[in-house]
Amino acid sequence: MMTETKVKLDKFQPRPYQLPFIKAVESDKYRKIMALWCRRSGKDVCGWNLIIREAIKRTGNYFYCLPTFKQCRLVIFDSITIDGTRFLDYLPKELVRSINIAEMKVTLHNNSVIQLIGSDSYDTSLVGTNPRVIIFSEAALSDERSYQLIRPIMNANDGKTVFLSTPRGHNWFWNLYEIARNSSDWYCCKLTVDDCQHISIEDIQKEIESGEVSEDMAQQEYWCSFDAGVEGSYYSKYIDKMRLENRISDVPWEPNFKVHIAMDIGYSDDTTLIWFQVIGTTIHIIDCYSKSKEGLEHYVNVIKSKPYTYGKHFAPHDIQVTEWGSGISRIEKAKQLGLKLVPLPKTDLMDGIELCRSTFPRLWIDQKCTNLLHALESYRQEYDSKRKVYNLKPLHDWASHYADAFRYMCLSVSRCRDGLTPEELDKRYTEAILSNSSQQFPRSFRDI
Repeated sequence: MMTETKVKLDKFQPRPYQLPFIKAVESDKYRKIMALWCRRSGKDVCGWNLIIREAIKRTGNYFYCLPTFKQCRLVIFDSITIDGTRFLDYLPKELVRSINIAEMKVTLHNNSVIQLIGSDSYDTSLVGTNPRVIIFSEAALSDERSYQLIRPIMNANDGKTVFLSTPRGHNWFWNLYEIARNSSDWYCCKLTVDDCQHISIEDIQKEIESGEVSEDMAQQEYWCSFDAGVEGSYYSKYIDKMRLENRISDVPWEPNFKVHIAMDIGYSDDTTLIWFQVIGTTIHIIDCYSKSKEGLEHYVNVIKSKPYTYGKHFAPHDIQVTEWGSGISRIEKAKQLGLKLVPLPKTDLMDGIELCRSTFPRLWIDQKCTNLLHALESYRQEYDSKRKVYNLKPLHDWASHYADAFRYMCLSVSRCRDGLTPEELDKRYTEAILSNSSQQFPRSFRDI
């Protein structure tokens, strides 16, 4: 079968620097494989052909995962390489039984199935599956929970998990790379432009000088630097500064101060909760939680399970909207469950992001809130691939829910104090003055 496989896959000609990685994937020595490769080094052509080889060698389920399902079609299913070869043409036609275009699923005559999936639909794509190999391409941009869900499955069936990516700042993929780099159980390789030599340094320098790419972007894309911020990221440089100032550390709960909650409420999307305390001029984030497809009862139980002394529970303005199914609003339903929610005013999204940026200098985040930190680093502008520019609006992906809850928290800080607000005090003072003044008039002129 191996001889036949090599003959039938002769369309793929590996580059010399790819050979050690290919050997590691095809051997039985490693079950977890990390490839940190620079841009335009042929990651997806190599990864796609490897998963085809594995599917031919042994019957089973094989997944190729990109950050989103849409990207699977753009990058693999409908894509054509520089030399004019369609990705689907790498499949030996005589070994293919069928191709499901809608599901992007290929079935071979040996009953192997190659499935393209997006990490954004991990809960439906991976639940109940049993893949022999899964390749995460552009893993640094993928939803971390897709790996968390598939990891115990791969451990149980002795499957192979492969990561192919360039860096995107100090997010969850950076943590995983550090684990791989320091573990004998992993095969780990890093290839920069100096290793691949597929692009001249002179050409890269010209791109930088012309303004086509920034210095940070070049370091990230061609030299695999994790230190450069995520291009288009709203908050990554603020998180970097917090790390340098050791404000991401063990942030204990202070029992003498009340704990407040800011939440982004969804149903089909995630509901995300952030627990925080306002202590003097500082803001301490001490806990976070996120889950999807659960009712309010679930989150109320999570809140009540914590040992904290609570202050206020803040939620977006739309909790006051009546739901079609029940005929009551979420704020009313929460009240029935014993949770008093404080609706926040509707604000402009970009104004809210700017408020978040101005809040970072006052912020401390507990290091156990890794999902929140990764999301804030990954929250970025949407990129318009046609115009080659970043749009003003944020990209809506897995990071959005944490980022929205964080924005609501920043909006909540000024509303956390107990007692009357300055506006309420002014109103009472004015009413008191008017009331006292009215007593000086004869009874016939007073309000009854």
